[in-house]
Amino acid sequence: MRTLPTICPSCNSRLRVKELLCEKCGTEVEGLYELPTLASLPEAEQQFVLQFVKASGSLKEMAKLLGLSYPTVRNRLDDIINRINGPDKNKNNSTGKEKQNESGNGN
Repeated sequence: MRTLPTICPSCNSRLRVKELLCEKCGTEVEGLYELPTLASLPEAEQQFVLQFVKASGSLKEMAKLLGLSYPTVRNRLDDIINRINGPDKNKNNSTGKEKQNESGNGN
């Protein structure tokens, strides 16, 4: 099966879903729908998220599986979180450290 395109090959804009089809009964649903957030990530980042979930969210386990250092895995995860949050939320570090420090909950 081919990978779902998420970026327009002509103008590099984000694609939206216009039509869905049930292969069993032929029902078609038309409209304009946003792609799910995870489907909008590049394939490599989708695979990282899938592995992360399978590793029960353990960065230590991810580092072992990928043969990378813990900080490298943490940075990859932070990059994905920043991509998901978008440019407006990236001003406040995706790990929430600023909010924790402001509320006095720096743990």
